[in-house]
Amino acid sequence: MTQVAKKLEVPSGPWWKYGHVWLVFAGPAVVVVAGIATAMIAMNGADPVVDNDYYQKGLNINQELRHIEKSLAPAGAARNHVTTPDADLPNLAPK
Repeated sequence: MTQVAKKLEVPSGPWWKYGHVWLVFAGPAVVVVAGIATAMIAMNGADPVVDNDYYQKGLNINQELRHIEKSLAPAGAARNHVTTPDADLPNLAPK
């Protein structure tokens, strides 16, 4: 090597002293930690088993919703009447 090339050469340190190396390692490390945390949550917080009569409970919920819908029918009709445009209303003027 020439004298100029030796002057331009910069001594490098160990790899762990460079910040961009840690930036590259940080992504996969975070993913591994998040995966372990997710696995722990999944193992410790298992969902309860579905009831054997889930179908009947669903039918009961539907019946309750139909009952509520029927009880609110007058309010729905009034709301729809209020939003009817004037052009669509019947002519109620006396003849």
